[in-house]
Amino acid sequence: MVRLRLAGIVLLAFALAGPAAAAVPHRIVSLSPTATEDLFAIGAGKQVVAVDSDSDYPKNAPHTKLSAYTPNAEAIAGYNPDLVVISNDQNGIVAALHKLKVPVLLQPAASGLGQAYAEIEQLGTVTGHAAQAKSVVARMRAQIAAAVKSVASSRGKLTVYHELEQDYYSATSKTFIGGIYKLLGLRDIADAAPDAGSGYPKLSAEYIVAANPDLIVLADTVCCGQTAAKVAKRTGWENISAVKNGDVVGVNDDIASRWGPRIVDFVRAVAAAARSAARK
Repeated sequence: MVRLRLAGIVLLAFALAGPAAAAVPHRIVSLSPTATEDLFAIGAGKQVVAVDSDSDYPKNAPHTKLSAYTPNAEAIAGYNPDLVVISNDQNGIVAALHKLKVPVLLQPAASGLGQAYAEIEQLGTVTGHAAQAKSVVARMRAQIAAAVKSVASSRGKLTVYHELEQDYYSATSKTFIGGIYKLLGLRDIADAAPDAGSGYPKLSAEYIVAANPDLIVLADTVCCGQTAAKVAKRTGWENISAVKNGDVVGVNDDIASRWGPRIVDFVRAVAAAARSAARK
């Protein structure tokens, strides 16, 4: 087995006899929702024969009941894949697929935009769509740069609370999503939390009210049905600046938790909300 590393990406290339080992894959199984989005964005969708049960985008992806949390090597092998893309080695799937001589591309959760771009380009190289992948990355860079430029005048002036779940789990600036807020010049209230070192501290309602964020971003709209109206009804939250000024924005949970091309949508949504908050 050969391990190749690039910006946190690990390609586990299991030796296959003959020239097929170096061939462009035509039967890809994706057990990563982000990788699924990346593959279709770079034009490799026709090479994908199956995606896991959580890969809900794009709609025309070949959805299956394959689980990324408890992956089964035999079930995956049933699709006769010549490449399996994963985001973590759950259930010892790497070793299990190794025994079946199935190549695996491990692309872990990106720690920042640089790694997200690198993963897209890596997929392009592996699937024979290098040019398309570079084009996707270039477009993402330009769109994100434009969004960042649009909030330049408010840099460092606004605070933000990112809600992962309704029990107040949040994300600090050291996480991928927190890094987006930092890029936009927003100060993350989770950074000063007692257990901020975990990257995903559980805050308290009292802590959030005391921090009085200028902007609240709800990334639990789909999973938990949270809305600005529901947030306004939380005890004491009516006095938070973001609530009083109508600067509570809901974003799609998936877009806020994945690191593929649609992260541009998240950046734009937050930038628009920041511009609105800055005017008040």
